Amino acid sequence: MTGSRLDLDSDEMGRDLVCLVLTVVELLRQLMERQAIRRVEQGDLNETQVDEIGTTLMMLDQRMTELCEQHGLRPEDLNLDLGPLGTLLPRS
Repeated sequence: MTGSRLDLDSDEMGRDLVCLVLTVVELLRQLMERQAIRRVEQGDLNETQVDEIGTTLMMLDQRMTELCEQHGLRPEDLNLDLGPLGTLLPRS
């Protein structure tokens, strides 16, 4: 019996892993953004907290953009197709 050999491209595997990690981070970022919006709309935060959250979310968004560019990914590359369920990330 001859063994089959799996030819793996380590560069492609690395890019896929980066894509997966950034997808999870983007999902969490969007969830945090939605939670912050809910809290602002409910009036749970003072003006200083609203400003801090807004700044933090803008910085996270900017950093995600930088990471995508650094690894040759587009934002739409992070939105996994889940077949009949649709896509993983809601449209922003």
